[in-house]
Amino acid sequence: MGLDQIIANCKKNCPKAQEELYVLFAKKLFGVCLKYSKSYSDAQDNLHDGFILILDKINQFSNKGSFEGWAKRVMINNALQKFKDVRFLNIVDTDLAEEEITIDDEPIALETLLKMVQELPDQYRLVFSLYVLDGYSHKEIAEILNITTGTTKSNLARARMILREKINSYSGNPTRTKYNAR
Repeated sequence: MGLDQIIANCKKNCPKAQEELYVLFAKKLFGVCLKYSKSYSDAQDNLHDGFILILDKINQFSNKGSFEGWAKRVMINNALQKFKDVRFLNIVDTDLAEEEITIDDEPIALETLLKMVQELPDQYRLVFSLYVLDGYSHKEIAEILNITTGTTKSNLARARMILREKINSYSGNPTRTKYNAR
């Protein structure tokens, strides 16, 4: 069964189609959840809640554009809404184990890098994830998080500085503290 048919069946509340949709997208969307969660278990909760939301709102998907992109946006909004509801935002706000990223000629497993991102303070993690990992502009982030663009830029710079320090410590070179701001 093709994706269009699975989506059509999900719109009819067909449990089998809902299961197929979950199987198709859970792994990719879990990666999105990891970026916006403090821990693996929080990411699992966000995935679960986000999928319920996707299935609740699937009738809003108009088959224009990518379903994956639409689902990703729902997941991100769900994760961000949890932070807004709990008021964590303070204004100052594939197989992962096998992938590696090279930073300053030093390979770092993607799983390790994501763990470092998860350890950032909430407001820094959200701004970093939205800007660096998902390509939002500072203006869009400011609107989403209800903060100023100056605050988003400051939070991004601080997040990058913290990550640079963590990466340098991880790679055994704690004296390097340079980082590149985008």
